[in-house]
Amino acid sequence: MKFSSFASSCLIALAVVSTGCDKSSSNTDAGGDSTAPVTESNLVGTIKVDGSSTVQPISNAIREGFIKEHPEVDIIVSGNGTGNGFKSFYDKGTDISDASRPIKGGEFEECKESGVEFVELPVAYDGLTIVVNPQNDWVKELTVDQLKTMFVGEEAVKNWSDVDPSWPEEAIQIYSPGTGSGTYDYFHEVLAKKSKKELRGDMNLNEDDNILVKGVSDNKFAIGFFGVAYYEENKDKLRAVPIVNPKDEVAYEPTTDNIASNKYAPFSRPLFIYVNTESLNRAEVQTFVEYFLVNTPEVSEKVGYVRLPEAVMAKAQTNLDAVKTGTHFVDESGESRSGALTDLFVDENLVK
Repeated sequence: MKFSSFASSCLIALAVVSTGCDKSSSNTDAGGDSTAPVTESNLVGTIKVDGSSTVQPISNAIREGFIKEHPEVDIIVSGNGTGNGFKSFYDKGTDISDASRPIKGGEFEECKESGVEFVELPVAYDGLTIVVNPQNDWVKELTVDQLKTMFVGEEAVKNWSDVDPSWPEEAIQIYSPGTGSGTYDYFHEVLAKKSKKELRGDMNLNEDDNILVKGVSDNKFAIGFFGVAYYEENKDKLRAVPIVNPKDEVAYEPTTDNIASNKYAPFSRPLFIYVNTESLNRAEVQTFVEYFLVNTPEVSEKVGYVRLPEAVMAKAQTNLDAVKTGTHFVDESGESRSGALTDLFVDENLVK
């Protein structure tokens, strides 16, 4: 199946009776422009989206803009975590899987066994943000080694003073996304991939990032982590900790520039949506995904993330147009690839 951008625009036009064959007619302000002309659409159906709570703010904002043009389309967006989202995806319970990390080898195999083919589409950059309570006046920055000391294994330190003797002799209270979260997986991979250890088991886990925000904001001795959008939304009651880049040993905050340039390393990461190709045969899904790609640069910035380079978005559009199935992030032996998005998201890495 090949579906060009122009063809998609015409499909949208068929659905939007009043606007004719004009691609810009689907490119409205996803944040909600109340003055936008009311369109008449004959597009109907239900689209199910589940997965990363980090990506959920983007999908929700895209949904909000889309249903203003296509009010008879019901879009259900859930944020049960990347791992849980992929399970629903390969069980054919959803059309689109939001992901804060690339698909894993095991999940890719499950898709193949279930007969689920998909198009892999990066949509934004995120900076996994480590936050503390604003009353925490002792942590100025953290190194990756200090984070490993605090988070990895059952031998992880218990008190702040165990990390640095000049810090308070108080227990570290940790708030973390649940184990079904891609953010948890990414944090685990960065800190413990080489040692093959698990993260400590006594963290306060929750898939709802708002609960993690409350946990840290209510406790002077707490620390937590989640996507930068939740920090930006709650920066009046949290403080982001600058992280020391192991390459240049300079501490960087998760700002837009630092995430886009990968100075905020190793916690800058791409976000994705995965689209079932069988669902793409339905006009409402095809139109929604086209709308998603066109609008995600602006929408992602509005909700606190970082837009991808134009070349990456153009590549994503090309892959959608050609319905290129498979993943760029798992090799033929089933091992996950690691590296920069721009290096990995190329045709030669595509594995079906």
